[in-house]
Amino acid sequence: MGFDFELIILLWFAIILIAAFIEINTMDLTSVWFSIGALIAFILAIVGFGVVYQIGAFVGVSILLLLSVRPIAKNYFRTNLVNTNADRLIGKVATCTKEVRPGERGEVKVDGQFWTAVTSGDEIVLVDEKVEILAIEGVKLIVVKL
Repeated sequence: MGFDFELIILLWFAIILIAAFIEINTMDLTSVWFSIGALIAFILAIVGFGVVYQIGAFVGVSILLLLSVRPIAKNYFRTNLVNTNADRLIGKVATCTKEVRPGERGEVKVDGQFWTAVTSGDEIVLVDEKVEILAIEGVKLIVVKL
């Protein structure tokens, strides 16, 4: 198969740029690995390796980096987490202060603080009834009647 040398080099360069552009716009740490894989294939094309080796290097390097380095990098760059110690509320018992109906918001009091609450079940939680906190979603507690 006669591949045009300059065309292959331009193709790898385009893949590098496109993958980098996608990564810059998504910041998902996915496309960057394909950009690096294309860079390796680009270098192999310049050195004179065949297209099969270039494609093999592109696929191999991209998948290897995606599966091995991405989880580590995502964990390292995790910056949008704010520790609030709110997770300590999960499993605690709270007292209902405003009735909680299925699909509607009510209010509970736990550790001296009032929280918006929704029920995970189909039961109505009346004022002064006890509930268990199952989870936290944003600023509301997911509760179940005891």
